[in-house]
Amino acid sequence: MKSQPLNRTRSSWFFHGRMACTVLALVLGIASVSAQKEKISHAGDVKPMDESQLRREVELAQNILATLIKQQFDERTYVPLEMSVSYQSGYGLTFSMPSSYLLPIVLMGGGGNGIYSEPAMTVRSRNYATTSVPALTETTTRDPREVVKLEDAKTRQRRSDLDSAREAYTQRIIDAARIFMADFSDIFTQLPASEKIIVTNQGNQPRTLAGQYFGAQPVAYVSVEATKSDMVSHKQGKGTRQQALDKIKVINAEVVRTVEPDLELLSSIFTRLYRVDLAKTYFVEQQVYFDRLRDFGVVYYMQTLSTTQRSYTSFDVPTLGLEDVDLPTRNKKVAELYPRFEEELKENILEYGRTVKALGNDESLIFKVNITPCPDCGIPASLEVSIKGSVLKEYQAGKITKDAALGKFILKKGSIQ
Repeated sequence: MKSQPLNRTRSSWFFHGRMACTVLALVLGIASVSAQKEKISHAGDVKPMDESQLRREVELAQNILATLIKQQFDERTYVPLEMSVSYQSGYGLTFSMPSSYLLPIVLMGGGGNGIYSEPAMTVRSRNYATTSVPALTETTTRDPREVVKLEDAKTRQRRSDLDSAREAYTQRIIDAARIFMADFSDIFTQLPASEKIIVTNQGNQPRTLAGQYFGAQPVAYVSVEATKSDMVSHKQGKGTRQQALDKIKVINAEVVRTVEPDLELLSSIFTRLYRVDLAKTYFVEQQVYFDRLRDFGVVYYMQTLSTTQRSYTSFDVPTLGLEDVDLPTRNKKVAELYPRFEEELKENILEYGRTVKALGNDESLIFKVNITPCPDCGIPASLEVSIKGSVLKEYQAGKITKDAALGKFILKKGSIQ
């Protein structure tokens, strides 16, 4: 079901550290609901959703979550945090933070309880001589092979420290999210009891290609989610707070860098399939890259486009063979292409994804798509499509029909553009 954007607001908060503090915006991108949309109340009555009230509740919730995250860190530590909030009717509220390659690097506390501090570097002369080792004299030159070994050891230690920093950061975000859900879910009076509250580090903007080609390691794939009814039950005398905490589902999946040929092949297939000369709806110009997540599945990332721009007022829609069209015509065509793109993407995932042997039955094949920019077109800014490995294998073996398999896809849509 479609969601629509509420007005975007920004709030800023500081984490203090030894280095200069930065104003960090919390971006609210919650999708609105039309006045005619209905929700089910706790008593089972049908009542219209109050859009303005939902907006107020979400603005309050983002400040609460930001404060809870802040409380997980030392005062001297600051954490860059950009958060977007989206609502999808029938699914729930999603609080998203980007999975950034740079985030752990800037987590530098003032020692003590600081998350991570970069060790001081020793400056050496070009002939590898050093005075930092007592055993050496001014006339002694260190063997270059020993220097290489020493530097390798320090590099491994720095990587280990950075890994520890990432793990600590991730766990603190998870802890804050669990407190937020267990103690503050009841503020969402406009959210149906059957819908979810999700906090994730998988924002609408997929990670850059830098991590794929320059070795930067991303933060783990994190998702914390719970159903509203499970979270508010203990406040209604129907259970304990601990029972509510136990019902929160946490995914903290490690990104694996092992080479798996069938996953590489699927990336290549979709990169080629959605090039402008073969695409039928939206197309890609960059590679469709992926993250392999241990015991969770595979996430593929796509950035789609729909048009090329000739001038400020003139556009081409290459997959439709249209040239030199004005902006209203361009937007109309882009909006018309979206349903076809969504359906075609599911069919392609089903057709080519079933050949992925590396996927376990309980693991998921996920495509996270940044939808082509088109302000005021009424299409989502992002789309996440997922399916279980067991479904792909059943379809491959002929145990279920194509229509049955297509019906098992899970779709999550971002804010409406």
